[in-house]
Amino acid sequence: MSASLGVAYIPWTQKYKPKSLSEVIGNDEAKRKIVEWIRSWERGIPDKRAIFIYGPPGVGKTVTVEALANDMNMELIESDASNYRTEEAVRRLAGRASQFGSLFGRRKLILFDELDGITGSADTGGLREIGEIIKTTRVPVILIANDAFEPRFASLRNLCLLIEFKKPSKIEVMKHLAKICAKEGINADEAALRFIAERSGGDVRSAINDLQALAQGKTRLTYEDVSWLASRDRKEEIFNVLRMIFYAKDSSSAKAAVNMADVDLDMLFEWIYENAPHHIKNPHELAAAMDALSKADIYRGRIKETQDWSLIRYVIDLMTAGVASSWSKKSTGWTPFKFPERIKIASASKEERDMLAEIGKRIGRKCHLSSSRAIKEVLPYLRIIFQNNPKMGRGIAKWLDLNDEMITYITESEPLKKT
Repeated sequence: MSASLGVAYIPWTQKYKPKSLSEVIGNDEAKRKIVEWIRSWERGIPDKRAIFIYGPPGVGKTVTVEALANDMNMELIESDASNYRTEEAVRRLAGRASQFGSLFGRRKLILFDELDGITGSADTGGLREIGEIIKTTRVPVILIANDAFEPRFASLRNLCLLIEFKKPSKIEVMKHLAKICAKEGINADEAALRFIAERSGGDVRSAINDLQALAQGKTRLTYEDVSWLASRDRKEEIFNVLRMIFYAKDSSSAKAAVNMADVDLDMLFEWIYENAPHHIKNPHELAAAMDALSKADIYRGRIKETQDWSLIRYVIDLMTAGVASSWSKKSTGWTPFKFPERIKIASASKEERDMLAEIGKRIGRKCHLSSSRAIKEVLPYLRIIFQNNPKMGRGIAKWLDLNDEMITYITESEPLKKT
């Protein structure tokens, strides 16, 4: 994907996000039950004041609730796990809202999304307080998780009406992809759409992401265009996310990329940190991007120390919108994304680790750093210099007393030729 295309990148999962229940594909029976439960509130408070929607990722659980609120003109009070890990946070979000109507006369609907995100010690009273809210709420409450039958959700299950969401059929996914292609002016072969639908395994979000990666900018999509996906490594997914972040049109698009990533935030941070110097060539712009990443890293550290997950919003803002807004998007030619060196180092073979240790010692001696710190903080930049400025690389290699084998390892190519 070219840089110019990246600048215009708008996630199709957002562009074609359902605004009405009729646009949510599959799970008709589950949607019917939700609507009946909501309407039962018109006759008074029902026996089950909350419903617990569960099912695999990407099948439309959250968008169903959002579309429902839109159809019924309800005020949706929505949050995810990062914002209600503590008793106080839950009470602040939903305590008062669960007892009073909207100032504008609209009915309220409280949504606790991504309950799976509260794990182990991260839950400091949040789940318990959600249960207390449900017992006394005067407005509908909806919980969402991938697996409602985890032991820690036992007390919540007893308070809720359980509604399962299943993966939509291949035919339903194909029809949805075909509608998107029609709106984008793409003539897609049925075989191509069938292949994408089959590969998604019922994950609609994944199918739409694949369709966009393969079809955006084209007027025709054939089976040959998509068949290579069969052997595609999952890291291709992260490449699309990185393009969305680095070449985002605006801050919202950059932040939205986080929701499409198949890796956790810490790993995504490593990917962004690794690739910033390869794509942002202007030194001043690179400094601004690295400054945003350094601040994101500070907040990451504070979260680990304090378990205050409300700070996660600053990590996301800085590592996505902060990086995207720090540079002009002017990149010469096509630059591939690279796997994070710091992660690659951790998974290296014994032979590679021995090589790295020796390189680290030689860098450390000259730079007055520990070997491990030299490998993590200096080596990635040496690789960039060696690959892009051979003359400077030769001088640094001589200063560090690196042999040909070490230079080959660092450059991932042939040794720097001596002049």
